Amino acid sequence: MFRWLIVVFLALLLINGLTPLLGKLGFGKLPGDFRFRLFGREWFLPITTTVLLSVVAGLVAKLF
Repeated sequence: MFRWLIVVFLALLLINGLTPLLGKLGFGKLPGDFRFRLFGREWFLPITTTVLLSVVAGLVAKLF
């Protein structure tokens, strides 16, 4: 259980570090990525970006 907690924590750190780089490449601005304001807060749902990155990760995993 503790090992999975470390893996999730490291994955979140990696994603947080790569977010500015992915934003410069256009991820997060694809059709299907939703930004809206609700209750005075901005919400972001990157549906298309998530699907695209999942496909890429799956292809990389199949190669190794």
